[in-house]
Amino acid sequence: MSLLLRRLWKLCHGKPAGAVVKRSSLLLSSNSYSSSSLLQTPPCFVLTVAPCGEDLGKLVIVKANEFCITDLEKKVPLDLVDTDEMLMVGASNGWVATLKDDGIVRLQDDLNPFASDTNPKRIPLPPLVTLPRCQTQMVTNMAMSSSSPEDMDCVVSLKFFGPQLSFCRPGGKPEWTNIRIANPCFYSSPVVFSKKHGMFRILASGGYLIGSWDARTDKKSKPKFQRLRFRNVPNLSKTKRELLSSCCTSEHLVESGTTGETFLVKLYRRPRASGSEKMQTKALMVFKIDDEGNAVYTQDIGDLCIFLSKSEPFCVPASSFPGMPSNRVAFLDFDENVYISVPCSNIIGGNCPYVAPYHIPPQNIV
Repeated sequence: MSLLLRRLWKLCHGKPAGAVVKRSSLLLSSNSYSSSSLLQTPPCFVLTVAPCGEDLGKLVIVKANEFCITDLEKKVPLDLVDTDEMLMVGASNGWVATLKDDGIVRLQDDLNPFASDTNPKRIPLPPLVTLPRCQTQMVTNMAMSSSSPEDMDCVVSLKFFGPQLSFCRPGGKPEWTNIRIANPCFYSSPVVFSKKHGMFRILASGGYLIGSWDARTDKKSKPKFQRLRFRNVPNLSKTKRELLSSCCTSEHLVESGTTGETFLVKLYRRPRASGSEKMQTKALMVFKIDDEGNAVYTQDIGDLCIFLSKSEPFCVPASSFPGMPSNRVAFLDFDENVYISVPCSNIIGGNCPYVAPYHIPPQNIV
């Protein structure tokens, strides 16, 4: 693992990483990545949880601007990552959603390195309501309209595999608003929240259609749809076409809070070897979406770095966090962690198991 982190740093910055292990009880802050003047922590993810007795473990994290391992003193319950009794079904803004056998979804901040370990927050949501001809056991992902479910106006959305999309306001009226999506193109896609549009959005499979739902009111509003037209698509060589056609493709919708831009990222992955279950990223394509629905291929996202994982995606200006590479896409999954260069699709990283493949966005330092 240390060798992988050294390679990530060297290839991104052109110099050795030096020491790759740090021990810290408090993470250093960086410049704000948003338009506010608040100090914020750099993006990070939980590398592992080191057992320390009494069914507890200490968080071990990697910060996106350092590529080094940081051992923290924060302790979390081991059953959060080591047992099937508590299943993590999604994450957003440093909160994870867990689903036990009792069918209750709980929002927890245990895996957030910047949240208190002496007073962890666990917010139970109302019992799930399953619509006819739908299911609520397989959750695609979770999204939130604000950084904390404790905010009075925060809306939490759960997207289930299939037609059901559900909304809940934990700090307000704690009940589910359930929607049955008619178009099967959305059945396997994740949901994200757009601050620019003030709506929850889902990118259809294939990336040609965006559906938007307004959950800020208690009434079920009709969804809005935007059809995308791909522009400036490059002419690929036969070798590149054959490579992409041999891959599984996933589409990701991500929004920049600083520039107001919306991006569509296509990731191309295939098994590492014949018969292997481990997937390996082979290429990516990035498109910038305008208000008219034009998805324009680009090899330049400027100072931004996009973070994709099992958590709700986000992007930040790299210059706000010294040491973070710009014009990159960081991708984290249960068995892979890579940085991908947008200009040339150069891929840095590799396969390794991760207990909690959730990128945690910058957190405000109080």
